[in-house]
Amino acid sequence: MSQKRDIGFPSREAIVAFIRANPGKVGTKEIAREFGLKNADRAELKRILRDLVDQGAVKKSGRRAITEAASLPATLIADITGRDSDGELIATPAEWDEAEQSEPPRIRIHTPRHARPGATAGVGDRALLRIDSSETAEGVSYRGRVIKVLDHAKHRVLGIFRASPGGGGRLIPVDKKQAGRELSIAPADSREAKDGDLVSVDLLRGRGFGLPAGRVKERYGSIATEKAISLIAIHAHEIPLDFSPAAVQEAEDAQPASLKGREDWRELPLVTIDPPDAKDHDDAVHAEPDPDPNNKGGYIVHVAIADVAYYVRPGSALDRDALRRGNSVYFPDRVVPMLPERISNNLCSLVPGEPRGALAVRIVLGADGRKRSHTFHRVLMRSAAKLAYAQAQAAIDGRPDDVAGPLLEPILKPLYAAYEVAKRGRDARDPLDLDLPERKILLKPDGTVDRVVVPERLNAHRLIEEFMILANVAAAEMLEKKSLPLIYRVHDEPAVEKVHALQEFLKTLDVPFAKSGALRPSLFNRVLTLVAGQDYEQLVNEVVLRSQAQAEYSAENYGHFGLNLRRYAHFTSPIRRYADLVVHRGLIRALGLGDGALPDSETGDHLAEVAAQISVTERRAMKAERETADRLIAHHLADRVGATFQGRISGVTRAGLFVKLNDTGADGLVPIRTLGTEYFDYDETRHALIGQRSGAMHRLGDVVDVRLVEAQPVAGALRFELLTEADVLVPRHRRREGPKARESVRGRLKSEAKEGKEATSKRAKAGTRTKRQKNAKPKTKRKSGTSKKGKSWTP
Repeated sequence: MSQKRDIGFPSREAIVAFIRANPGKVGTKEIAREFGLKNADRAELKRILRDLVDQGAVKKSGRRAITEAASLPATLIADITGRDSDGELIATPAEWDEAEQSEPPRIRIHTPRHARPGATAGVGDRALLRIDSSETAEGVSYRGRVIKVLDHAKHRVLGIFRASPGGGGRLIPVDKKQAGRELSIAPADSREAKDGDLVSVDLLRGRGFGLPAGRVKERYGSIATEKAISLIAIHAHEIPLDFSPAAVQEAEDAQPASLKGREDWRELPLVTIDPPDAKDHDDAVHAEPDPDPNNKGGYIVHVAIADVAYYVRPGSALDRDALRRGNSVYFPDRVVPMLPERISNNLCSLVPGEPRGALAVRIVLGADGRKRSHTFHRVLMRSAAKLAYAQAQAAIDGRPDDVAGPLLEPILKPLYAAYEVAKRGRDARDPLDLDLPERKILLKPDGTVDRVVVPERLNAHRLIEEFMILANVAAAEMLEKKSLPLIYRVHDEPAVEKVHALQEFLKTLDVPFAKSGALRPSLFNRVLTLVAGQDYEQLVNEVVLRSQAQAEYSAENYGHFGLNLRRYAHFTSPIRRYADLVVHRGLIRALGLGDGALPDSETGDHLAEVAAQISVTERRAMKAERETADRLIAHHLADRVGATFQGRISGVTRAGLFVKLNDTGADGLVPIRTLGTEYFDYDETRHALIGQRSGAMHRLGDVVDVRLVEAQPVAGALRFELLTEADVLVPRHRRREGPKARESVRGRLKSEAKEGKEATSKRAKAGTRTKRQKNAKPKTKRKSGTSKKGKSWTP
């Protein structure tokens, strides 16, 4: 083998470089042609490509295409999973979507002889790493070093206690990854836990036989209560629930902001517009026509944001606790706040009639909706009113109540007029237009699910959203102008291979997707406009969404693709997001606005570490919120096993179909083994499972009827049986026969479905597969347990 390389066989680095230079167009044939390889060299080339895939340096996209694997950022959070043959630590990224990006890359950790305090890591720890270089040897893709250990190896398990008749019991872990790994708990170690209690258990030293043993450390109550259901996610994701005594004391000692060092804006009639159940109000708005004769038709918009930086100083106990949390987490029954309630719900909440410190921006809009100028001010303000979105909208629509009525002419109408002007600028910018519905779970007084609703999307929502975006842009521009380090909110453009996959998918629908020049949101918007009102509109929206990257925080600016903005930062929610607090501190320092500024010693390298950390806490919060919703709905549907529901296929994997129910938004799995009597192939291009023999096709976005077979409230999992007949993809060798072939296949399908219905039902219950399925040679290797994971972006 080595002799071939000596006489001109390409190096691994050269192969990767060629793949990088030709994204989405490279297969074994193209590589062989590029490097002049003969047929005899193909076996060695294929072996090298397999090695590169295993190492994470490249990945396969479809049957033949090979693309460069997604590269890692300079700073990231990783889990240390083991050691290599030389004893060096090996880690993998903590956040990695295997469904979208294949196997996670392995990182070899360099450990210096004299590591600084807090940077000594071990197997099982989670750490913040700096990626120094890339490798393509021994299955390792990158080399890095530890900046800080964030969490040490876990020795505590969260689960449900099941009592035994003779005392003591067993622990059933709630983590799906630990399913089946029960722990034995002796009577003396149960701490009087009752059957069905949610408990945390410390692992005890193994006995060498039987189940691993544990000791109950803490009891949280019965899982029959909704409170315990949200606690599952809180403890499973290690979301800090209690503040440190020092942070609580700092909050209690804090005093209201005064006029000292501030402009007096108390007479400006700012109002807050929030959800009806909002507890903290961190933004207030006001608008008026611009009196400048050179800006006819223009408006002045004021956005005032709670001055959290005044109370939470860099390096304080409050600051350390806020950084550890990263953001507030919102569950149906509770909020786990980033800051203690005295700060978030009292001193920093812009409640009506009370003087509050704020950091405000004055934005001048031209008649075309473009921002002409902006200035920042540290002020003392007093909110004129607290309105809900629906309340403000009703007033504008001619149905004002006693609170909104007096505000209609002097405050609300100018706000809406300014929004109409701002909307012109937004329309000219043409951001990605994915207006996705968000479901909200409403609870009964006893904490159980009452119903699930989709709140109507109002112009009141869009008004606040657009004004917040304007303020966020102004903050990023100001800090860049002053050459200060900051944390950007960034959203990368879609990966080349995902755009190519989207193009191939749209071809199957005869929807044009002609990419020319730079990739822009307008390209996707044209597709969404073309499919509006079509049967596959929902399907295309889902696939376009999945083609997008995920927004994150970064000390480096590479723009916000979804909003179509060159620079963007989060400024408007410092009560619930740490990134916004950092931006506030930067503005105070840049403009000399007093206490609470970003320290002069703050560096871009440190902010890169903070950005990586809070990007992970943001995803942790999203996952915890989603899992809690899943558990609540599973509880809600547990007594409806056997009932039928209508839904839509929301995910297609090698494990089966995920179906989202229309009424609750709950997701459940239809296992692939229950689909019929034949083997189904996963077609990545069509986002479908297709029967090898019949051509029966189940596709993403299809409307289907399902029967609920099983509900697992603890795991938040639902299992369905598919009741709707599949569409038919006519086999290639019969496509010339046209409609007759389709009807013939459909008739055979109905006949086989009728004959095999009873057998299929029995296999579904027993979890077995047919002899044909067991002996089948799949074209694509099925990965059991593959889950549906979608990518999304948020402003």
